[in-house]
Amino acid sequence: MISPFKQNRLADATSPYLLQHKDNPVHWQPWEAEVFEEARRRNVPILLSIGYAACHWCHVMAHESFEDDDVAALMNTHFVCIKLDREERPDLDDIYMSALSLMGEQGGWPLTMCLDADGAPFWGGTYFPKTPQYGRPGFMQILTEIARIWHDEPAKISKNAKALTQSLSARAAADARSDMPADLPARAAQTLNGYMDQQGGGLQGAPKFPQPFLYDFLWQQGQCGGDDEMQNNVIFALTRMCQGGIYDHIGGGFARYSVDADWLVPHFEKMLYDNALLISLMTRMWRQTRSALFAARIDETIAWLIRDMTVDGGAFAASLDADTEGEEGKFYVWSKAEIETALGDDARDFCAVYDITDTGNFEGHNIPNLLNQPDPPQDDFAAARACLLAIRNTRTKPGRDDKILADWNGMMIAALVDAALVFDRSEWLAAAKTAYAHAMNALQTPTGDIIHSARAGRQLPLSLAGDYAFMGQAALKLFEATATRPYLADAVSFATRLNDGFLDTKRGAYFTNRHNTSTGPLVNQRAIHDNTMPSANAAILTFFTRLAALSGDTSHHRRAQDLFTALAGHFAKNFPSMTALLAGHYGLSTPLSIIIIGDDDAADLLTLTARRHSIYDATIIRLADTNKLGRQHPAFGKARLDDHATAYICPDQTCLAPIIDADKLTAALDDILAARQNSNTG
Repeated sequence: MISPFKQNRLADATSPYLLQHKDNPVHWQPWEAEVFEEARRRNVPILLSIGYAACHWCHVMAHESFEDDDVAALMNTHFVCIKLDREERPDLDDIYMSALSLMGEQGGWPLTMCLDADGAPFWGGTYFPKTPQYGRPGFMQILTEIARIWHDEPAKISKNAKALTQSLSARAAADARSDMPADLPARAAQTLNGYMDQQGGGLQGAPKFPQPFLYDFLWQQGQCGGDDEMQNNVIFALTRMCQGGIYDHIGGGFARYSVDADWLVPHFEKMLYDNALLISLMTRMWRQTRSALFAARIDETIAWLIRDMTVDGGAFAASLDADTEGEEGKFYVWSKAEIETALGDDARDFCAVYDITDTGNFEGHNIPNLLNQPDPPQDDFAAARACLLAIRNTRTKPGRDDKILADWNGMMIAALVDAALVFDRSEWLAAAKTAYAHAMNALQTPTGDIIHSARAGRQLPLSLAGDYAFMGQAALKLFEATATRPYLADAVSFATRLNDGFLDTKRGAYFTNRHNTSTGPLVNQRAIHDNTMPSANAAILTFFTRLAALSGDTSHHRRAQDLFTALAGHFAKNFPSMTALLAGHYGLSTPLSIIIIGDDDAADLLTLTARRHSIYDATIIRLADTNKLGRQHPAFGKARLDDHATAYICPDQTCLAPIIDADKLTAALDDILAARQNSNTG
């Protein structure tokens, strides 16, 4: 009988990324304790490779090395090899990405790490070619040298592993309880604003990532500080993203990042979380700018989401691949001749506007974009884009990773509800409700826990703090939209499970994994740094703050404050990577809820007026009567004024005088916003 460790064991995986590697000659193993025991028995290191299904350079390394018999022979002889999907195990990815950072290396995927049999890292990198090129050493050289050092110079291995493990443990154990200086958010925003690219938009340099959470923080600080320049920089950044090739002008949706400083050439993978965060940010910004461009991009991106990213049942898939037929971006690019054939007489104007040339703007091909259009057209070319989309859909489509991730679905459901309420789109709200119901059905266990990932009816046995936080935010958004009590009950349940299972009772804030969970087996971290999306503790802070505002239960507000205090000591050095936590503090320090009572056209108008006002971070709920609120809510028991639809604005735990006129509601919110600005600039 062949040892299970001498064969590729990925055929039974749930992850589409792992299944991409099931036929590799590498003897890939899953992450499990027995695999580490095998490494100890053989006295060989573990080679850990982490990637994800949509990742272009993951595919390149797979084709060059993992599908190659000679490379596989080296790997199988000298290592026990583990393949991980970073989307299924973001906890492990975060540990080893942190280790790579401690080595002084820049992170990215594929992540390539060498570990000892205790899971301690001693060397790492990202993509390596099979043989030396691109100024990088060859993977075969690296494998051979690491195997030699493992056997000939084990002291070097032990020294590196010990130093990295100690550093990781020290980071995880750091106690950062502190009071934040009151002016720190404003100072942090001014510092970050100084790095904004005035020509290309966004932060200076390349590559450029959307980082919606960072721009959301700048937008918030610009509004509360009355800083028009800061807000205009955010508007310019989002406008350039919406005009650039990072946005899919034919089919909708944003790619993960741009390789250049002008937002023209993307890495073509599309991720659910990026698009969720961008929908939320553009919706928030539209409330102030009324930008037709932002409205169009929200509409088109949601159309793409529903068309291409909805799995059977209604929840949302994780990503679309960068590559088709082994070529990055092949599905998305065009020749001028293709467009001329497709559009006929309309091709000339389309090509002039969308930067389509004979020579192309990307490796001899064309990425449609509007970067050279100061006032991009919204509707003039709708028919042309629809024609090109129909033609594009006859091409081989990018692979779709159709697993359902709790945190990513929570983000998208919340974004979809936001957009539905602001733009008064009932079909978007219906899609959000369906997605939430399906996600809960797919991800909830019989004991009521939410697990991180599910696919094809199979659940990954793992729950993470971020799953409860983001799904909790989705539940609260649906409660705001519908006043349906079970959504609030779900949110309260998620908060309880976070406190019971993830709270660091010694230092405060929340662990990534449950207490006493073997994550690595190295460390259980408290996630504080924003990476590709907001940190889990930032998401928990926002969740608890909104739950307090909607329920009136001040215990959730106290927990949010305790969380923030537990981490505030990190801000002095780390604020650029903690903007989501800083943004969350604003809602914590200035809670505001707006309650509309009534079920007639006047109530509709009051509700839409409140939802479209630009004031940052209010919770807004429309009810037939306030008895559906928690008894601790300051508006509980309040009634309509003279039988008219009535709005109550409730800062913190008090409510202002009732309002029945939409214009007066706008004026009252304007006054609150002006008072905030005066407070922050006085």
